[in-house]
Amino acid sequence: MAWNAAWRAEALPELAARDWDLIVVGGGITGAGILREAARRGWCCLLIEQRDFAWGTSSRSSKMVHGGLRYIAKGQFGLTRDSVRERQRLIGEAPGLVDPLSFIMPHYQGGFPGPRVFGTLLSVYDALAGRRNHLFHRLEELRYLAPGLKEERLLGGTRFQDAVTDDARLVMRVLGEARAEGAEALNGLKVIELDRRDGRVQGLVAEDSESGERFSFRARAVALATGAWADALRQKHGSEHIRPLRGSHLLLPAWRLPVAHAFSFMHGQDKRPVFVFPWEGATVVGTTDLDHRATLDDDAAISREEVDYLLAACAQQFPSAQISAADVRSTWAGVRPVVSDGAPSLKPSDEKREHALWVEPGCVTLAGGKLTTFRLLALEVLAACAPMLERPLEAAGEQVFEPVQSIDLPGLTPPQQTRLRGRHGRALPELARVLKAVGSECIGHTDSLWAELAWAAEGELVLHLDDLLLRRTRIGLLLADGGAHEMPRIRALCQPRLGWDDTRWKREEQDYLALWRRCYSLPY
Repeated sequence: MAWNAAWRAEALPELAARDWDLIVVGGGITGAGILREAARRGWCCLLIEQRDFAWGTSSRSSKMVHGGLRYIAKGQFGLTRDSVRERQRLIGEAPGLVDPLSFIMPHYQGGFPGPRVFGTLLSVYDALAGRRNHLFHRLEELRYLAPGLKEERLLGGTRFQDAVTDDARLVMRVLGEARAEGAEALNGLKVIELDRRDGRVQGLVAEDSESGERFSFRARAVALATGAWADALRQKHGSEHIRPLRGSHLLLPAWRLPVAHAFSFMHGQDKRPVFVFPWEGATVVGTTDLDHRATLDDDAAISREEVDYLLAACAQQFPSAQISAADVRSTWAGVRPVVSDGAPSLKPSDEKREHALWVEPGCVTLAGGKLTTFRLLALEVLAACAPMLERPLEAAGEQVFEPVQSIDLPGLTPPQQTRLRGRHGRALPELARVLKAVGSECIGHTDSLWAELAWAAEGELVLHLDDLLLRRTRIGLLLADGGAHEMPRIRALCQPRLGWDDTRWKREEQDYLALWRRCYSLPY
């Protein structure tokens, strides 16, 4: 059956009645990775997510798959080594979804880091990756690579390489791999409580956001991968806790600030690293790093102060572009689940980005960690869960993504075909079917196809319109006003596939546009 709302309504009672080896709570990249690794080992496993897959941090990150160059300076060599190796693995396995991106760090007279210091750090970075990956460009060369860059006291720039992704599509691709191996995944299920009996977690109670009905689930082990929400369900010991830190971003039309590389530089206000980089045919400016004090149950939103901070970064590095708030097409803000020991003197940017694993009988909680290393984090969780299942953690290969079969996609260029293979993986045959019916036209100026939108509505478990426009596709971020001007065509294509009547569609459209104005546009 298709993986959609009708399937979900029919399957939910039956899935709640099963006995599971493992239930994963949390539908971001960490939870998806755990499910994928458990499924390929033959574990009977289910993932449940309170809102939508990738709804939290995993659709609102900085979109980068990187080794964490900054961690070398802090002596976290193991974290950097693991990250660069996983980065290379993902680039090799999922072209079109995880793609190399060159970065440039400009160096200014008297500024930090200078070319020599930065070159030394990159030599270590390259050694961990197993390949030389950087080059210094003098000012004369840099002018060709970075037109419009501030030149006052500019010595040159160092170019190195990391990678970029569509974070929400990465989650969907990993979930697709898990489901192909026999796992199940449900969104719209909020865990109300863990079922603790006889000193052990034996399952959980979850509420269906669509019907309000509650279901009890039984499991031999529960893995909590809830990110910033980790403290809500776990059994707390010691002083470690989650410190939610918000990182916000601006998205600009590419023509307003055209960049062919990612630019990394220190913000003049607080000396934090900031990025300007190309993504999905647009230009992104980010990110901030500050305590998020609003409720975690609502979509995070950028503040006026953060907008001013990021606009100041543009003015600092690209003064001739004269970027203003009027140029901003959309914004997003994500909440990082940083593990803290509670030291009150630490600034947000000084907190370490290492993860923590908290174990109680029948339950493992993973907190913190990086998008890039989701596979390694998943293996740590499974190693802690395996004794609860009374079975060893068998080796099952290291490949996250199975090779995608070659399918003829007429009317598409080779780069478009690579993009679709990367984003849709094993679902490519189904997407090809929809392509034949809908055609290969792009949505507005984006690289997304109308066929992708139609397929998501039909077979990617969309419960609400924001699922479709902000996560299954990213057109809510890439089109002006969240895609409001394209809404009649979106409705004509997707309403029949979603099975919504006119009243439901109107309500969903109103809710989506209100959400976009509140959390994905400027705050003034």
